[in-house]
Amino acid sequence: MEKFAVLALLRRFQPTGEAERAMHVAMLAFVERAAEPWGRREREGHLTASAWVVNPTRDRVLLVHHAKLERWFQPGGHIEPGDDTLADAALREAREETGLTALRLESDALFDVDVHTIPARGDAPEHLHYDCRFLIVADTAEAPVCSSESHDVRWFGLGKALAIAPEASTRRMVAKTQRGRV
Repeated sequence: MEKFAVLALLRRFQPTGEAERAMHVAMLAFVERAAEPWGRREREGHLTASAWVVNPTRDRVLLVHHAKLERWFQPGGHIEPGDDTLADAALREAREETGLTALRLESDALFDVDVHTIPARGDAPEHLHYDCRFLIVADTAEAPVCSSESHDVRWFGLGKALAIAPEASTRRMVAKTQRGRV
């Protein structure tokens, strides 16, 4: 992965609202100063990639019930050495966490950004995830399969997704989905 390409991707992104704008500014500053912003050796945190997986009509979203955090989230996770781009990482994570293979990246542009704290666990200290999110469309004829990282994976209507995952980032992504923003 090239730092220049990550910065270019981030600079093209247009945040919605003040909260996302503040996270976008923080993410840009982090990527500019970090030697390897996707590496887990950065003390402050690292970039991650997520997939906001929707059906073709964009009225349903696929969420996973995260085993460690015991909450519903969009598929996503750490950047791996074989990931050439952040979008590649988001697609890989979506495939690994949902078992789906018929996934299509809607755009190579970012859909959403979020910065959130990950609590200390084992030898890993508390740190930040600078999450880059991509809109991915799935073929709903293919049944999702739960991975070992999750307790469940399933499709939800957008309203139900808000009910089970009421975090600000979910509300923001649902609103973008409803507006058809890509």
